Amino acid sequence: MPSTRSAGPRCAALVGPYLSGKTTLMESLLFAAGAVSRKGSVKDGNTVGDSAPEARARKMSVEVGLATAEYLGERWTFLDCPGSVELGAEAQTSLMVADVAVVVCEPVPDKAPMLAPLFKFLDDNGIPHILFINKVDSLGTQEIRVRDLMQALQAVSSRPLVLREVPTRDGDTITGYVDLVSERAYHYNPHAPSNLVEVPATVREREQTARQELLEALSDFDDSLLEQLLEDVAPDKEEIYRQLAKDLASDLIVPVFIGSAENDNGVRRLLKALRHEAPEAEAAAARLEIPLNGNIVVQVFKTYHAPHAGKLSFARVWKGTVSDGQTLGGDRVSGIYRMQGHDQHKLSSASTGEVVALGRMEHVATGEVLDDQGGKVKAPLWPDPPAPVYALAVSAEQRSDEVKLTGAIAKLAEEDPAFSVTNNADTGEIVLWGQGDIHLQLAMDRLRSKYNLPVRSRMPAVAYRETIRKPTAQHARFKRQTGGHGQFADVQVEIKPLPRGSGFAYDEKVVGGVVPRQFIPAVETGVKEYLVQGPLGFPVVDVAVTLISGQFHAVDSSEQAFKTAGRMAMSEGMPKCEPVLLEPILQVTIAAPTEFTPKVQRLITGRRGQILGFDGRPGWEGWDEVKALMPEAEVHDLIVELRSLTLGLGFFTTSFDHLAELTGRLADRAIEIRQSSVAAQ
Repeated sequence: MPSTRSAGPRCAALVGPYLSGKTTLMESLLFAAGAVSRKGSVKDGNTVGDSAPEARARKMSVEVGLATAEYLGERWTFLDCPGSVELGAEAQTSLMVADVAVVVCEPVPDKAPMLAPLFKFLDDNGIPHILFINKVDSLGTQEIRVRDLMQALQAVSSRPLVLREVPTRDGDTITGYVDLVSERAYHYNPHAPSNLVEVPATVREREQTARQELLEALSDFDDSLLEQLLEDVAPDKEEIYRQLAKDLASDLIVPVFIGSAENDNGVRRLLKALRHEAPEAEAAAARLEIPLNGNIVVQVFKTYHAPHAGKLSFARVWKGTVSDGQTLGGDRVSGIYRMQGHDQHKLSSASTGEVVALGRMEHVATGEVLDDQGGKVKAPLWPDPPAPVYALAVSAEQRSDEVKLTGAIAKLAEEDPAFSVTNNADTGEIVLWGQGDIHLQLAMDRLRSKYNLPVRSRMPAVAYRETIRKPTAQHARFKRQTGGHGQFADVQVEIKPLPRGSGFAYDEKVVGGVVPRQFIPAVETGVKEYLVQGPLGFPVVDVAVTLISGQFHAVDSSEQAFKTAGRMAMSEGMPKCEPVLLEPILQVTIAAPTEFTPKVQRLITGRRGQILGFDGRPGWEGWDEVKALMPEAEVHDLIVELRSLTLGLGFFTTSFDHLAELTGRLADRAIEIRQSSVAAQ
């Protein structure tokens, strides 16, 4: 190993697909570093990382989990990131502030494509990363060769994967590894440090081949090392370690380690590699182009509303030492905490490189960079929230909680920017948007448990419209006699269909003053009031109405009377115009790896979609984009089926395109649902 060095506090993010074992790995890292005396397990629901009740109920990470440990005198903060594709935004923001990422994967070649979006995000943002192949104790039983696994993984990484260890075996069992730099062999001891052994003769040839491949990969980025290889000179091991650290920091290579977090095998080796080769906080700040103005600079990467402690802003200290009570970005720090899962350990200060929670920074948002000069800016390089792909209409069970619901959803969106909310004026629904059913069910659970707010949810109503197919002329008279002045208005209107997308048009061709000028706008008002809900029960579009004649009474006519007459004319005339339902058609762009394109096309046609074409996805090698027109009613759960067909990799964006006529059974069903909804109000 290289000579020891003194480094400031550093941060490593653990990322990878669902079920790869990230939370178990963090538990093992904490155990190896002595931060916990006894390992928890995901099954038992007592790990440090998955401390949220929603995580323990689902036995999966649902938010980033923070934990700090000291290893050989150096402080590390580990960020256990969710693996579900629906919670990817949470992982991305955590990755941005990490010095290094540890990508955790299973030793299954068929699952390698699941890493492609993660590798691309890391490389696009220049984030140094190490690959940890977990669960290697299952390699032998699956008869999978490391070389085949490496080929599958390399196919989804734009950076060269550099194997750092080769496994040693006893039959089908992985018993240890040989380090390819030090050329030392180690034997695994479950839940204890590995011990040094002789390099087995059976693995020596394989070790030499793999070591040569490692050196050749490094020589691509160092002329001196290349010359030594060409001259058949054995490079100094210290030089190899230095080159590994340099290339990792520059995101030129991806070192690959193996192990089993469940049995604590290979975890201490991973810790030592992180200690000696991971860059420090200054490199991450430079990568993010953080403006280091002032004496103290911090960046918030996660907001969390604790049930009793209030708002907590998880932040990385990029420069200086922040103290409790200090003012940053115009907000006073009310408490500094080191997080161990959901447990808070109060600190008086935090220095460069540390990851802490700052209390009650009420006016600070996720992603903002704060300094002690009052500066508060959005980070220059910060990922945008993903486009929403799934929605639920939500309402409070108690009508008196509606205002409380709005505030609680706002806090959810502050904690997780992948949530968004819209108030649909057409349907009257509060619509919560997210990344999938799991994502939104988490929101429902948090509303109930954290905010004591029972809520109902349902599929959002489709914003259907209706129009007419033929014109008509309609006469309507409103006459009412009560004590004193009565009410009188008489109108004759023409109702005509307009081309699709025209909206609504109103005109008048009254001659001879049969309808006084001051009453003409009132007729238009009555017409518009009716068009909010046409004969089929939906808003009416693409209709022209012309007032052509009428009568008035010098005493009994009024604006209110002519407004009522206009509404009556529409109510009586519209059913004669062959009303027809219109459904919104969206333009949908679906992205997925090329091998899934045929499945995507069948998915589109099976949902009444019309394929417009497909092409390679810009910037994504081996991916296609399929463009199609699809009814909005077919898009609601599209993401669920799409992910099931594409190993969870497919996603899409939508935009409104046009309205199209809908007839037959589907139209009858939509009208029936609408009429039932109106009757229930």
